[in-house]
Amino acid sequence: MMAADENEEMRSLELSGQVGFNSLPHQVVRKLVAQGFCFNILCVGETGIGKSTLINTLFNTTFENEEADHYEQQVKLRSQTYELQEHTVKLKLTIVHTAGFGDQINTEESCNPILNYIEAQFEKYLEEELKIKRSLFNYDDTRIHVCLYFIAPTGHTLKSLDLVTMKKLDSKVNIIPVIAKADIMSKSDLGNLKKKIMNELQSYGVQLYQFPTEDEEVGEMNASLNARLPFAVVGSTEDVKIGNRMVKARSYPWGSVQVENEEHCDFVHLREMLLRVNMDDLREQTHFRHYELYRRCKLEEMGFKDTDPDSQSFSLQEMYEAKRKEFLKELQHREESMRQMFVNKVKETEAELKEKEKELHERFEQLKRMHQEEKKNLEEKRRELEEEMNAFNRRRVAAETLMGQALQGCSHQPLKKEKDKKNFFSLPSACSLTSGRNLN
Repeated sequence: MMAADENEEMRSLELSGQVGFNSLPHQVVRKLVAQGFCFNILCVGETGIGKSTLINTLFNTTFENEEADHYEQQVKLRSQTYELQEHTVKLKLTIVHTAGFGDQINTEESCNPILNYIEAQFEKYLEEELKIKRSLFNYDDTRIHVCLYFIAPTGHTLKSLDLVTMKKLDSKVNIIPVIAKADIMSKSDLGNLKKKIMNELQSYGVQLYQFPTEDEEVGEMNASLNARLPFAVVGSTEDVKIGNRMVKARSYPWGSVQVENEEHCDFVHLREMLLRVNMDDLREQTHFRHYELYRRCKLEEMGFKDTDPDSQSFSLQEMYEAKRKEFLKELQHREESMRQMFVNKVKETEAELKEKEKELHERFEQLKRMHQEEKKNLEEKRRELEEEMNAFNRRRVAAETLMGQALQGCSHQPLKKEKDKKNFFSLPSACSLTSGRNLN
């Protein structure tokens, strides 16, 4: 019965009078205007290429932006949010600049911070979407809606960094390439550069944002805008008097380049496409194409999948329980692996410590033997030295004794000589006395 109802064709009926639901678009418009809109722009390009100047020119105001130098160690993304109002429409504008892009010697990883930032915004939105109690109505959506990729006007071709970055970004964000500072090139050189860039992007399979041509009102305009890619733009916040009116232009000694003159650059076409015609389409493409692709891949990684028409429907609770059991089983397996790895590591460490301990013990025994041998040698040398000292002392005592005896003998001999001398001189007087006595 239900299958018959589903296959039954829908019938069209005519109303006999006005009911009032034709005011529904006006209700939606009033609600959206009261709520306000958000639009997030990512500016990718080398330092000093004119990203900030072009954004200021697009919105006809001056945004606060910290100037970056060419000495950044890595690419840094700086986001700033502003609240703008035009008549009764409020716009929450977020501008993200890539500071230091292309300034490093090795630029292989220059695009990774950009990819990580875009995916991080998708992840935040997905987390909010999967919450039990969510508030997507007033959620602060930070997903990037458009990427303005600034190409240097070298006149040759794209750099390898530009090709690699745009190829990695094309599945995550709407890319619109622009040739910055296009006033330094002639029209013919600019046209040739546009052809080279588009041919190279097509040969490498880079998917750029294509303006929708299905809408009858803007289809023809968007088709002409698609033919102008990449846009050759000039930015300026300086007002220059040309004729009787003040216009945004860049002054040179040979003349002026008017920013809003279609003969001078494509700035007007870029502004028409970006802000006045296709802003809502950029928002829709971000949500229904890029975010849905990220969401699908992420949910598939988590184990969720859609059912085929022929297969049976699944229960979310059953899938959750199955996924939970699978996760716990995997967690247990990892825990067991970690435990076994820890045990093996402990055993290896214990074996290494025992080996070290054995080596230290052998070393200690060797040092102990060496110490004993050295001690024995020192004792032997000490004994020999003591014997030598005793022998020396004996010889010294003997020498001192001999010397004393010699000194004593020398002291007695002079006294004997003096006595003998006195006796010798006393002999004549005695002889004379004796002879005198004899004569008498």
